[in-house]
Amino acid sequence: MDRETLKAVQAPLKQHYQAEPSTAVARLHASGTIDFSLLGCRVALPANNGREITAGLHPKAGGDGSQACSGDLLLQALVTCAGTTLAAVSISMGLEIIEAKIEAIGTLDFRGTLGVDRATPVGFSGIELRFDLESTAEPLQIDKLIQLTERYCVVFQTLAKGVAITMSRN
Repeated sequence: MDRETLKAVQAPLKQHYQAEPSTAVARLHASGTIDFSLLGCRVALPANNGREITAGLHPKAGGDGSQACSGDLLLQALVTCAGTTLAAVSISMGLEIIEAKIEAIGTLDFRGTLGVDRATPVGFSGIELRFDLESTAEPLQIDKLIQLTERYCVVFQTLAKGVAITMSRN
């Protein structure tokens, strides 16, 4: 996509959201089916023709490695969001990016997940997002691109700032 096409697609949305802010709010949804025989959960990916992905235990938590790990999926969500954001921002900035790769590395201590040590937190203790960019742009422009990617990446901001999450049952 080029800069003018992106502007043409987004301009009416921006104008509409400025005029009617409530129309900018969306409730995204995901649902899964728990598979007790596999000790996992299946989630359909509507944008991929409804194909399912099955997540289960990481090998360090007793899984056999044949299913996706939800921690890996979280990192993949971060990478895909940051990648999409970087692409859109680079186009908006008019930068030529020849090749771009993103890697997310999360640190997780499974003693917390397995209840081995109650003092060990459950979840990631840190996540590093690394960009490897080949571009004709100046280093300062690349720095600005990464700053704006951080600012506008939904998954990054959600993880960095935290969000209230509740659990309930029907």
